[in-house]
Formats: sequence, C-alpha cells, structure tokens
Amino acid sequence: MCILSYPKYFYCLAALAGSLACSGGLFAQGGNLHERSEVYEAPVDPQVKAKLENWGNQKFGMLIHWGVYAVPGIIESWQICSEPWLERPEGMAYNDYKKWYWNLSSVFNPVNFDPDSWADAAAGAGMKYVVFTTKHHDGFNMFDTQQTDYKITNGPFKNHPKANVAKYVFESFRKKDFMIGAYFSKPDWHNQDFWWDKYATPDRNVNYDIRKYPEKWKAYQDFTFNQISELMHDYGQIDILWLDGGWVRPKETVNDEVRAWGAPIPEWDQEVNMPRIAEMAREAQPGIIFADRTVHGPYENYQTPERKIPDTKLDNPWETCMTLGNNWGYVPNDDFKTSTKVIHSLVEVVAKGGNMLLGVGPQPDGLLPPDALPILAEIGDWLDANSTAIYNTHAIDTYQDGDTYFTANDKETFAITLIAEGSDAPKSVSWKGNLPKKGSVLKLVSSGKNLKYTIKGDVVTVSIPSEIGKDAKAALAFSFKK
Repeated sequence: MCILSYPKYFYCLAALAGSLACSGGLFAQGGNLHERSEVYEAPVDPQVKAKLENWGNQKFGMLIHWGVYAVPGIIESWQICSEPWLERPEGMAYNDYKKWYWNLSSVFNPVNFDPDSWADAAAGAGMKYVVFTTKHHDGFNMFDTQQTDYKITNGPFKNHPKANVAKYVFESFRKKDFMIGAYFSKPDWHNQDFWWDKYATPDRNVNYDIRKYPEKWKAYQDFTFNQISELMHDYGQIDILWLDGGWVRPKETVNDEVRAWGAPIPEWDQEVNMPRIAEMAREAQPGIIFADRTVHGPYENYQTPERKIPDTKLDNPWETCMTLGNNWGYVPNDDFKTSTKVIHSLVEVVAKGGNMLLGVGPQPDGLLPPDALPILAEIGDWLDANSTAIYNTHAIDTYQDGDTYFTANDKETFAITLIAEGSDAPKSVSWKGNLPKKGSVLKLVSSGKNLKYTIKGDVVTVSIPSEIGKDAKAALAFSFKK
C-alpha cells in the first residue's frame, strides 16, 4: 500500500469506495436488512394509541440518512463492519480503513445545508412525516450531543449558524406540520464501550463479553440513555423514536426469526435497558411512538419491513421503508426509481394497511440530489390530485384485484388502478368485487368527473374518456359508495 498525504489518500479511497458503491447489489442489499417482526404487541397507553392512529393516517414520509458516509458517497456505516458480505478497497488493512473512515468527520463540511429546502421538497412530494438520522451505527452524531466529541458540531461545520443539524431539520419540518421522527442507532461502533479497541471487531455486535465486563456495558447503557434523553428534552416535540440496530436486543427475544437473518448472535445479552429509556422518553414526550425495530414487544409500536412490501394485508400498524435510489444515503450517480414506481408502491402499501417511508440521502454539501427533486415533485402532483384515496383511509378485506387496489374511508370506497410505466390509460378499467352501491355515482378522484360504468355479475367496468387517458399518470383513482 502506498503511503500518501491525507488529501490525496482520502480522494483515492473515496474514488475506490464510490466505485464499489456504484457497482450495484452490495449496497442495495446485503446482511443489513431488517425483516418484519412476526409478533406484534399493541400499545395500551391511550396517548400512544391516539398518536399511532394519527401516524397511520399520514401514509407517506421521508427517511433522511445523512452523515460522514456522504462525503465519499458510500454505504452508510457498514463498510467499517468486518462481515463477509461487505467489501472494501483492495490492498488496505482493515484498521487503516477504519481510521480513514473515522477521519471523514474532519472534512465533512456541508456549507449548503438548507433544511427548509428539504422540507419544501418533502411537502411537495405529498409527505406528511419525517424520520431524520440523528446517529447511525458508525456513531457520528448529527446533533450537538454532550456525551461525545464525535459529532457534526465538533468539525469544520461547527461555526455554521445551523451546525446543530438535527435541531434545524426538525424545526424546518415542523413548520410544514410534519410529524417528527428521530432515527437513533442502538449500536455505536465508535464508542469504546461497544467496540473496545482492546479486542478485534469481527462483526456488528459488541466485541467483548459483557458478562466479564458488566461495568463497561453499564457505561454504554448510560451513554445511550443520556443521548436519547438529550433528543427527548432539547429538540422540541418528537413524535417517533425510530430505533435501528435490531440485533442489539435482550437475549430472551432472540428467536428463529432473528436467527434466520444470518447475522452473528453473541452468547450474551445486548439489552440497552429499554424500560428505563421508554419511561424517560414518555415522560418528556407523552404519547411518543417507539419503533424498536424487530424487537417484538411493548417498544415496537409498529413493524418495519425493509425494502419490501408484505405479500398480504396486515392488521397491525406497519411501515415499509424503501429507498428512492439503490442506497439509503447519498451515492454519486445512484439509480433513482421513477415517480410511477414509487406511486405504485405507495398505493400497494396503503391498500395493505401500511405507511411508506421513502429514503432520500442529501449530498455532502447539504443539498438534496438535484435528480431526485423532479421525481419527488411528480409524486406530489399525483398525490395532490388523488389525495382522498390515500390519506386518512384504511384497508379493506378485498384490497386488490389484479392491477387495481382498494382503500376506503368512512364515506367512500376507492379503486386505484395502476398504469404501466409510460403507458396511456386503457379505454376501460374493470375489477371484480367491491362493486358500487346500486345507483351510486362513480367519480374520477383527480377531477371529480362522473364516469359511466356497467356491472355484470360481480365485475364492474368503467369507461375512460380519451382525454383522461392521455393525461393519466401512474394510476387512476375512482371513488364510489359501496
């Protein structure tokens, strides 16, 4: 390995890492996906139940992964984890790579950071809540924590008037009436009480036997508690605490479902003391929703399937989190989904009773990727026209017939027919079941225009005027009394 001065060394590695990131599947998938829990325990606190119902009506949110990994444009945190599904640049020792990665904090200077523009783009896309990454697994904090110096307010960005990034992100989105979610990683690979330099770091788990060093693990529990307490007390109203890193969990919750992930499972407990955290958080933020991902029990108020939509309707609260591109964070030249693809996924998610959280990663300079903005705007245009078929609806038993999905509110039922990418609407649309009530008017949601339809047996056929077909985008939504 050549020994180079830091700037040249940095950009050489960044190019290599970015090349790996753009190569495809590694960062789109891998051993870091959280599957949906198969067990659900409903909350009993009336305030939590009320907030959870409100959250369920929002349907569409933005997940923002942003940290030092944006600088070279690589997978968030995971390349410093020594597991076989991961790759790093050739010819570089693992510990050297980790040192290079930790040092990204010294060059992360997002001088164009503009959270108001993020909130504008999200609102324009029809999103109603946000989940912002206050800390990912690498331990770099995007808020002014007092528990460590490894944070955005202790680098080249520290003198910026909005250096306490999370505070200003939350403020910008509150101004748009968004529900506010704080993403927080339970594992912290930068913390010596989690990854202790005394030992190697062979995988994602705490790298020492906490049965032998209980005081060290207690220090980590206190560190975690204190950081979450800062978020709960110093950053205004927080509606959702979105806890990632589901392998950090009580040992008694490890079951065959968890083992099926294929991730290493240590012999010891990795409990961060959620009862203590929850009591503090709900005293500070009454009714706050917890998403302790995959750790079935009282602190997983909704389930979070990652990058996939469940095969069938679910009766428990749930949220599909998926990326706009192939990656959660910023990667140069990422392959973004089309607005049609996102809308189709959203329709399916809502029809099956869930919410969708779409990941968009800001650039290292602090702006959203320019190529993402028109896609978000197109999604918003469709939602503006068809909002009543999506927001404040619920799933019904017959939620799908072919390319048509169904939702309902207390007054109407909606049929949403997906249109293939790049196609005009067909001259007619048919579906089985969910028939309009006899004499019911069937309307196009986007315009309120009455449409002609016929019913034969249990099949309804709707005539689509040519002018509608030419202007149709992504999906057609119909409303009727059932």
